[in-house]
Amino acid sequence: MALLAQGGCARLLVPRHAHVRRQTVLSPFATLSPGPGRVGSQSMEWVEATSSFFQQDSRPIMLFDGVCNLCNGGVKFVRENDRNRSIRFEPLQSEAGKKLLRRSGRAPDDISSVVLVEKDRSYIKSEAVLKIMEYIDLPFPQLALFLQFVPLFIRDFLYDNVANNRYTFFGRSESCEI
Repeated sequence: MALLAQGGCARLLVPRHAHVRRQTVLSPFATLSPGPGRVGSQSMEWVEATSSFFQQDSRPIMLFDGVCNLCNGGVKFVRENDRNRSIRFEPLQSEAGKKLLRRSGRAPDDISSVVLVEKDRSYIKSEAVLKIMEYIDLPFPQLALFLQFVPLFIRDFLYDNVANNRYTFFGRSESCEI
């Protein structure tokens, strides 16, 4: 079953082939719950405001550009190579995505990078990609270990060049396909 979320992104309520460690059914998407009263722009306040995302489900959340064909392909790739369903997904354009961006110290309208949000830390750009690789099936964790030896400025330079040209090379969708 799918629901149409803000921005036209279909959200699956129940993961297919759910292989989870707990007895509860886990959604592959972050759930948006009402947060506390008005919070300021400081990152720690946003951590508190979004702590509910990790109360019942501690899996990290991958934030991605919901209208980018490359990003949607990346999400599909991760889902196909994550047999344990270790990662949840949320479009950057969604309300939950915007809140999690603020939690990560980024502007809520910044869709320039994939972000991986864990309970206690966030990763952006090439660090997010390497961390995501650690969560999925073999041989990707080993490849991530090897790629960590490439200096961050080189990895991020390559990442930025692809990210800045992603719509030109891979196109753009009218709505999120995931």
